[in-house]
Amino acid sequence: MPGVSSARAERLVNLVLCLLSTRQFLTAERIRGIVPGYADAPGDEAFFRMFERDKTELRELGVPLETGRRSSFDTVDGYRIARQDYELGEIDLDTDEAAAVALAARLWDSPELAAPAQGALLKLRAAGVEVDEDQGRVQPHVRAGEPAFAPLLAAVQAGRAVTFDHRRGGPGGEVAHRTVEPWGVVSWRGRWYLVGFDRDRDAPRSFRVSRIIEPIRAIGPQGAVKVPPGVDLMGMVRRNVDPPPVVGTARVWVAAGRGYGLRRLGTVVGPRTHGGRPGDELELELRGNDAVARWLAGHGPDVVALSPPELVEQVRANWAGAAAAHETPVPT
Repeated sequence: MPGVSSARAERLVNLVLCLLSTRQFLTAERIRGIVPGYADAPGDEAFFRMFERDKTELRELGVPLETGRRSSFDTVDGYRIARQDYELGEIDLDTDEAAAVALAARLWDSPELAAPAQGALLKLRAAGVEVDEDQGRVQPHVRAGEPAFAPLLAAVQAGRAVTFDHRRGGPGGEVAHRTVEPWGVVSWRGRWYLVGFDRDRDAPRSFRVSRIIEPIRAIGPQGAVKVPPGVDLMGMVRRNVDPPPVVGTARVWVAAGRGYGLRRLGTVVGPRTHGGRPGDELELELRGNDAVARWLAGHGPDVVALSPPELVEQVRANWAGAAAAHETPVPT
């Protein structure tokens, strides 16, 4: 749905709320009087065209829209969403669609829509509709309160590059200036991520939105940023955020009373003495030598890598590099 407006996205969210909040089938006319946005239609024909487009949109997005009648005496079809069927599978959205859905989610979580949400439920009750409020209440797990969210989403929709400062690895991390061609803003495991082409690194990258520091400045003309065909935005975030797969097992010795973080993550094989010091032999899942070697080397003489051989060599190389760095006098 290229070019979807925020008003239409808001109306679709209101329609989903309405149809989730009732066990009854609601006719189009009743929906017209309940759902904010439909009252703006200039006439009956315009409303029915709008409603048909919205029904088609929801079905294309995988929303299980049911059609039926309340009783055998009814002559007009009604609509509802079966809650038990509302577990959506993977939905393939292009950039404009993903931006519209993200905008709808953000609008829904904003104070501006809190009142319309309650108003829609009140209208349902006033119209004699049985409201299942516990099931119908929309409670998004992803919050869009980060200040960077709105300007990034606007840049995605406008197709403009952005510049910003990004903090790596948490509050104390290094801050670097980035120029990015934004492809989309997506959520994964309760967090928002900007996905795009990082001009500074000359490669696609994803950035956690909460670590992007304002101001965010849009640069270049509108429509200049094009998303390459076949790009999987969610897949990019998954690969960058999720831990790599387990590729083997590492065995390490940990001195007694040391390395509690390692002990929590590993399995104690048994007691073992190393260099005359008592300790334990641990077994760890190995997801890659680089990160594990840096972690083990940081414990100094309290932790020793035992296997595999390539991990042992990498830990020793890290120690050698640290020793060489300290051989150079620090300028005063």
